Amino acid sequence: MQKNIAIVGAGFSGAVIARQLAEAGYQVEIFESRPHIAGNCHSERDAETGVMVHIYGPHIFHTDIERVWEYVNRYSRFMPYVNRVKAITNNSVYTLPINLLTINQFFGKTFRPAEAQEFLASLGDKSIENPVTFEDQALRFVGKELYEAFFKTYTVKQWGMQPTELPASILKRLPVRFNYDDNYFAHKYQGMPENGYTDLVEKIMDVPGITLHLNTKFDPANKGDYAHVFYSGPIDAWFKHSEGRLPYRTLDFEVFRDTGDYQGNAVINYCDDSQPYTRITEHKHFSPWEKHEKTLMYKEYSRQCEEKDIPYYPIRQARDKQQLERYVTVAREEPNVTFVGRLGTYRYLDMDVTINEALDTADKFLECAKGNERMPAFVIDPLA
Repeated sequence: MQKNIAIVGAGFSGAVIARQLAEAGYQVEIFESRPHIAGNCHSERDAETGVMVHIYGPHIFHTDIERVWEYVNRYSRFMPYVNRVKAITNNSVYTLPINLLTINQFFGKTFRPAEAQEFLASLGDKSIENPVTFEDQALRFVGKELYEAFFKTYTVKQWGMQPTELPASILKRLPVRFNYDDNYFAHKYQGMPENGYTDLVEKIMDVPGITLHLNTKFDPANKGDYAHVFYSGPIDAWFKHSEGRLPYRTLDFEVFRDTGDYQGNAVINYCDDSQPYTRITEHKHFSPWEKHEKTLMYKEYSRQCEEKDIPYYPIRQARDKQQLERYVTVAREEPNVTFVGRLGTYRYLDMDVTINEALDTADKFLECAKGNERMPAFVIDPLA
């Protein structure tokens, strides 16, 4: 029986699936088009400052999934890290997500939690009973002033669309807290791999049975050379964009260095239109256990992804759904290929969800192989 497996992409999806199948006795070949592993999570030391840099923008590990936390801790020591985001708007600095401090600072009040909750409810537009758009959701639950200060312009810069064009569901992911908790995430487990994400991915793949090919694109025409292919690239690229290009946002980074401490925090968002960038990230603050005399920053700009750009965020507008449905239909007819990860399923996935789904995918493959059943094109329905 042919047991060779091809995995396209050396990010978390590819690395985890490769590890699980190699440990089960399969020979696995990983094809990565870039000169490095770890995908957009790739990190490396900056030669000039010594700072560990998240090359494609910051990644903070956070999860409530026990098996994922246990899994990543097998391969790296995770150091404590809490993401505390600040926001600049109207020449003032505030805390995000919006919490009791943000509300009191913004409105010049000294509210207690119940008072702030009552006050915020009074600002909401009660005429919007069933919010449909991002703007509806914001106006209904935080009111015009907070919406315009923190969300309206930032959303245009981040997504290239007016908030009236985006679904309400996007804002539902941004909590309002009526206490002074400034932890950006609410998950039980949070941290950073001590030696960076690339080291973590390298250790996941460090097992007999895995062969890595860097700077190597995988041609779908060669899929017949393998018992199965796991594909974590853009689903539309696999089919040579036969149904058109799915829309993504991409990021540009303006890198600059300094001495000392540039902004005193890892992430500061620029929520108004005083600056064209969405945020500045100071990377040495992502490794607070390290000490560096010099520092390195990214100014981050978001724009529409073009043909030769790196795709970051699937837009997933309602108008894109029919196009995605056509790709999913042909993918389900593709024999011996499973589409995985953010790009392969055209869904916004955090790292922990990506790892969890990769573990599920490997389990499903081994189960199908044992029962001589067909492995599905998707373990998680991308249309759900």
